[in-house]
Amino acid sequence: MIVRQFLQWLRTAGAAERAEATTALARAYLYSDLSADDRAAAEGAIIMQLDDPSPLVREALSRALAFSDQSPPPVILGLAADQPQVASWVLEHSPLLMDADLVDAIATGRSPAQVPIARRADLPCAVSAAIAEVGSAEACLVLIENESAEIVAFSLDRIVERYGHLAAIREAMLIRDDLPAPTRQAVVAKLSETLAGFVTARAWLDQDHAQRIAKEACEKATVTLAAVSPSTEMPPLIRHLRESGQLTAGLVLRALLSGNIVMFEQALAELADMPIARVSALLHDRRGSGFRALYERAELPASTYAAFREAVDAMREGGFIGEPGGATRLRRRMVERVLTRCADESFGDIEPLLLLLRRFAAEAAREEARMFCNELVADDAVDPLYFAQPGNDEFVDDARYAA
Repeated sequence: MIVRQFLQWLRTAGAAERAEATTALARAYLYSDLSADDRAAAEGAIIMQLDDPSPLVREALSRALAFSDQSPPPVILGLAADQPQVASWVLEHSPLLMDADLVDAIATGRSPAQVPIARRADLPCAVSAAIAEVGSAEACLVLIENESAEIVAFSLDRIVERYGHLAAIREAMLIRDDLPAPTRQAVVAKLSETLAGFVTARAWLDQDHAQRIAKEACEKATVTLAAVSPSTEMPPLIRHLRESGQLTAGLVLRALLSGNIVMFEQALAELADMPIARVSALLHDRRGSGFRALYERAELPASTYAAFREAVDAMREGGFIGEPGGATRLRRRMVERVLTRCADESFGDIEPLLLLLRRFAAEAAREEARMFCNELVADDAVDPLYFAQPGNDEFVDDARYAA
């Protein structure tokens, strides 16, 4: 009887009043102790509200039913297919929606429907993969920022591939603690590519110059990333670099001249398709008889062999010991040693190699100077009281000559 009166009243009530009454009916259905007949009648009335012409009423119904697993499933499915402002409540919160329902909503809906799904708590990896594959940039950003979502590495890679040119996506990616090293490197590569395109479009640099600078910056960041990543992430990082065409002789030589022996060994093992233990044994064999064969099996350019040979000889002699900067920057002494030795070589066309080594030497010199100056002006490197002492003739003389 009450439901019949409710339905008759709906014919003349305004939208706001219908929305308030619909909320009350939905709560009564979920939380009141109704008889079987009253519950069936209430469910029928709720289903009928799916056809209400006012989105305000349907949104009120969606908000009232979204959080309960006792809601009528047909109503939840109907609301999920409604316009975004109505569907968002059940898409984000309803426990009655299965993974297949969510994936279908992602595939058939636009960003306003995808974003609430990306915000769902404990989002399973299958749904995350669907968002990564076809979701909008906004949905992917919300997914990355959803700490409870389960996201596999492949999905993160796909997001970088699709939207890595967007700064918000890159920033959200890089602050994740669980971001794999290959994905982090892909983000860096996207950043370099985007910056090169930007300066070229602004006509600040010609395209070739901009791309070369971006590539060198990306390689420098890659070596740094490899140096700070756990050893377990080195094989997948090197594999990613090879598959993406970034594992070049220049990058491998940069790793070696930076003292990143782990990355160098892993790169040779990947290129030569040999066990890492075997590669390490050949590299550290002071007789040096197996390095040439290893180098040729890795199919590295013959024109760069002299540089690699000299750097490996220096490595065996302990040439990387004692230099600051860890394995993240080029070692100036080693670069200059290799450059000097290669300049004396008289066979083959080594001009491109010498050009690369000269750029390495300039970069190493700048890095060394930067480190020296930073140490020189460090707070604990200078005693401020020294210059404040009256009668400090040395300071006065220095100041006079400086003036």
